[in-house]
Amino acid sequence: MTDGSNRQRVLDFLEVLYSGDVEGALERCTDDIESLANAPIDILPHMGHRRGKAEMREMWNAVRARYSELRCEVPILVVEGDKAAAFIRVFFRKSINQRMVQFDIAGFYTLRDGKISQIREIIDTFDLVQQLLERDVAAILTGRRP
Repeated sequence: MTDGSNRQRVLDFLEVLYSGDVEGALERCTDDIESLANAPIDILPHMGHRRGKAEMREMWNAVRARYSELRCEVPILVVEGDKAAAFIRVFFRKSINQRMVQFDIAGFYTLRDGKISQIREIIDTFDLVQQLLERDVAAILTGRRP
């Protein structure tokens, strides 16, 4: 596999995933896909360690249930052989109150036979926590539901 084709595979995977097409994203993964996302479970309870397509489907569907809109930008993507590293800026609109949250993810991908076989994510939860707290405090002060 060339770096260029693996680069496009990762970009295609991210585009499909953040468009909300869970099954399309799973088609781009190996059957034994493994994912680890470092995130505090009180803020992002659906994240953590997942293995296999069934667990990935469950996690991604949980994300879709919590957020009515997802999108991402990938300003940096570096690929070398079957490894890729991406800086991803994500935007999630909360279903419950339509608030938009934005945070950054460092995503590390391993590909095997042209499919994603491993995902490691480090989520910048500091900014996410700050955004959620600021909005919730503002909502409480104005008498709205956080």
